[in-house]
Amino acid sequence: MTPSSPLAIDQKDKKDEIIFPQGEFWSDEPPLESNLHLRQIFILIQCLEWAWKDRDDYFATGNLTIYYSPNQKKSEDFRGPDFFVVLGTTRNQERRSWVVWQEGGKYPNVIIEVLSDSTAKVDREEKKQIYQDIFRTPDYFWFDPDSLEFQGFTLISGVYQPIEPNQQGWLWSQQLELYLGIHQRQLRYFTPDGELVPSPEEAAEQERQRAEQERQRAEQERQRAEQLEERLRSLGIDPNEL
Repeated sequence: MTPSSPLAIDQKDKKDEIIFPQGEFWSDEPPLESNLHLRQIFILIQCLEWAWKDRDDYFATGNLTIYYSPNQKKSEDFRGPDFFVVLGTTRNQERRSWVVWQEGGKYPNVIIEVLSDSTAKVDREEKKQIYQDIFRTPDYFWFDPDSLEFQGFTLISGVYQPIEPNQQGWLWSQQLELYLGIHQRQLRYFTPDGELVPSPEEAAEQERQRAEQERQRAEQERQRAEQLEERLRSLGIDPNEL
């Protein structure tokens, strides 16, 4: 039998070698549990983008993989929060994942997990521990769109402490400088003054209603002016001479 040439052996070794990509990392998250979960993540993203429409120093997204391996390998150490916000970065929407070692070592400032029957235990225990001890994420919340269970934690001296709710049951996020609370069975943002942060659609509807109210007020003023002119004329007074 003819022995294999060194070139052939070298080519075989290269073929069998596992190569970890150093370029773009794609997100590798499973499908969402239900339409409720999808809508909840979507409203969190939409409303924050509306509230911060004049800002470009953050990145907010949902169901995207975070790669954080100290060995810079895609095959190890990754998690996919349902929703997270990173401050002090760019709003680059072309990111296919969040790769910590390609993002200056930045981890999320805020994470929200949307609980489901299949993920609740992991979200409450394993992920909470990772976000506390490895990510060092300052604010962590979870919300169940079915049962409306809602809890939040803030990092104090390296340990998550429960956030005390206000009278409305809302929880303050120091990182977002907004409250989080339940509104119409969804987790929503509220301003420090207690105003609901609208979605773009809600904001457009509010603007339409304001415009309609202004139109009605203008019409009422016009009618009152016409009635006054008619009354003056009935008294023999020319309104144009006043």
